[in-house]
Amino acid sequence: QLQLVESGGGLVQPGGSLRLSCVASGFTMENTVISWFRQVPGKGHEVISCIKGSGMSANYLDSVKGRFTISRDNAKNTVYLQMNNLKPEDTGLYSCAAVRSGYVCYEGFDDYDYRGQGTQVTVSS
Repeated sequence: QLQLVESGGGLVQPGGSLRLSCVASGFTMENTVISWFRQVPGKGHEVISCIKGSGMSANYLDSVKGRFTISRDNAKNTVYLQMNNLKPEDTGLYSCAAVRSGYVCYEGFDDYDYRGQGTQVTVSS
């Protein structure tokens, strides 16, 4: 079965950190573009970060630059999102998505071939 499964979400105080994991099964992540999206109630998916197939190129939403880091471990078929100095506005459902083309970071969640169900991140004191 082809799927992506996210984990690592939770409740954290402002200024805290979380590391999200996205594990693929049924296909190899190598040479795929992987993006992390965030969704809040009443709004669509917003792309937070994207890493290309080579792992050498990554993009970030301006509001998370300097705080979030995306990385990949192809041997473990896993992509991570390290989130530091979390703020209340980072709260949302974080989902990962993969597209077989390893060169383009798409902004639309539906543009990806595989999409996970998400893990909830809540930043609150």
